[in-house]
Amino acid sequence: MEYTYSEDMKRRLKRIEGQVRGVLRLMEEGKPCKEVVCQLSAVRNAADKAMAQMVAENLQQCILEEQEQGGDTGKLVQEAVELLVKCR
Repeated sequence: MEYTYSEDMKRRLKRIEGQVRGVLRLMEEGKPCKEVVCQLSAVRNAADKAMAQMVAENLQQCILEEQEQGGDTGKLVQEAVELLVKCR
């Protein structure tokens, strides 16, 4: 199975990359810890949302393929949930 990633997903990750560069810039400028931590929190939230979106998009594709083969889609959903919980 070949996975495809949407342009939206790639844009999300590029935005996160920019946020990380912004955090480094804050550190290099000697900004207060509170500012750096707030920006890191924003990076974490963006990454969490990107992971959830990625799993959701690929789960749809996997479910359609599994249904075509007459397989158990419930197992796929359970695996997706476990993946999100494990990676948190």
